[in-house]
Amino acid sequence: MIRTVKTEEIARNIKEMCIEANHYLSKDMDTAMKKAVQTEESELGKKILNQLQDNLKIADTETIPICQDTGMAVIFLEIGQDVHLEGEAIEDAVNEGVRQGYTEGFLRKSVVKDPIIRENTKDNTPAVIHYSIVPGEKIKITMAPKGFGSENMSRVFMLKPADGIEGVKNAILTAVKDAGPNACPPMVVGVGIGGTFEKCAILAKKALTRSVDEHSEIPYIKELEEEMLNQINRLGIGPGGLGGTTTALAVNINTYPTHIAGLPVAVNICCHVNRHVVRIV
Repeated sequence: MIRTVKTEEIARNIKEMCIEANHYLSKDMDTAMKKAVQTEESELGKKILNQLQDNLKIADTETIPICQDTGMAVIFLEIGQDVHLEGEAIEDAVNEGVRQGYTEGFLRKSVVKDPIIRENTKDNTPAVIHYSIVPGEKIKITMAPKGFGSENMSRVFMLKPADGIEGVKNAILTAVKDAGPNACPPMVVGVGIGGTFEKCAILAKKALTRSVDEHSEIPYIKELEEEMLNQINRLGIGPGGLGGTTTALAVNINTYPTHIAGLPVAVNICCHVNRHVVRIV
């Protein structure tokens, strides 16, 4: 059965999601941050984590953004193949939702029309949109504002197959070490392994939207996530980059088949708020 969804409904939801994501920490991140306060071994690190908690409480009670960088809107749309979209073009609807959310929500507009000329679009559009067609008659919307303090610290490594899993581990640790305090730790580390140059980057970005209390269903990847989190937290970067045992809250890894001659690895780092909101329409 074909189900009709009006694109104005998509726009309305994205508007609300832009505001929600920028004002409230997701439940998984809230739990992880509170746990970090209890497990952090450094007194200074614990103090920084408590200050971050205070900031989140103020944002909640006073309805102000949890971070001054309200990010570039990244949208994942998983569209059921039995959905009929009615109204304006889906891309226009998404951008209208972002426009309304950032304007009516009084969120900082950080997008420029041209990467060289740098003229601000004044409404935080366009969004970066990733589409996929899936079975069913629903639309899953994932909205993830991405600030560029952490985005600028992200890396793509085109490894050789012979580099193997040790090469992957080294790539992840290299990216985190190079990021240091610039990614506003404690961070969440999204990793994409496989595919092509662009595919591994999208895998890493999508990995950041997975709940930080969930592991990969692939046994060896689950083990890799746990090992990398442990090694990252032994680097000593710590909360705010001021030292401690909580450099990362989670390492989420996605994989995809790749070419016999390649081993692409992307590391997409996110700051301690790791904003993401999911809705089903």
